[in-house]
Amino acid sequence: MKKTLLVLAGPTAVGKTSCGIILARHFHTEIISADSRQIYQECTIGTAVPSPEELAQARHHFIQVVPVRDPYNASMYEFQVLEKLERLFEKHDLLLMVGGSGLYIDAVCHGIDDLPSIDPALRKTLQLRFENEGLESLAGELKVLDPVSYSQVDLKNHMRVLKALEVSLQTGKPYSSFLSAKKKTRPFQILRIALDMDRNLLYERINRRVEQMMEAGLLEEVKQLEHLRAYPAMKTVGYRELFRHLDGELSLDEATDMIQRNTRKFARKQLTWFRKENRYQWFSPEDVAEMLRWIEKSGAHL
Repeated sequence: MKKTLLVLAGPTAVGKTSCGIILARHFHTEIISADSRQIYQECTIGTAVPSPEELAQARHHFIQVVPVRDPYNASMYEFQVLEKLERLFEKHDLLLMVGGSGLYIDAVCHGIDDLPSIDPALRKTLQLRFENEGLESLAGELKVLDPVSYSQVDLKNHMRVLKALEVSLQTGKPYSSFLSAKKKTRPFQILRIALDMDRNLLYERINRRVEQMMEAGLLEEVKQLEHLRAYPAMKTVGYRELFRHLDGELSLDEATDMIQRNTRKFARKQLTWFRKENRYQWFSPEDVAEMLRWIEKSGAHL
């Protein structure tokens, strides 16, 4: 009898945390967080970490466990989560994975390619070039070194361009040559649920969440983390805009508006990612009864 991993995905602010807790309590099980930002120890308000009350309702794993200074990626997450699942499946027939980081979820569900380690000096050099020359210059170099990646990567996403370029320069081989696209088999069955709601309502929830973060002290959190601002975890939505405010580039109102706008944009990207995977069954977050009926019909061994 195979064990079951139930994935609960969706865009930011759609209600994954509360829905995940309801499901976890129903199945008397534990939650694996699949959030590439909530995994960092020092980040709380800006990453919408579940409250102490929420964490007390169901046991969560992979929340605030990695220092911002430590390198971390989806490949490391895959390895650590699979180890954790093996242990937890000894006492649970079903485990829940909840989050909005599609790459992390995909890494666990069907594997991620093993990429070479990158020399920190090379990474720093490329980061400086990006800051001084801009993204277009680096994308042009990627086009020469790896035309395949250049044609496939989001050329507006500097993190993706830098990743492809640093691997190509580090190894002397195209980044695309390391991407096998071969899915790995898992010793457990996987069921995938995704949450969505009316777009205007989702945007209202996002805007309100950002306001609540500011009221909860996000600016103070950013000030306390300013000494870490050079690390990748600090270059994400909510932090980078307030660093610009501290630098005098934006007023606080402008920074807040930009966080809301960039979070809405991020939510659209998350929805696009999950809709590309046709194995997800989509629900409104309040339709828990329908989710439970679908899970039972799908043959989970409970």
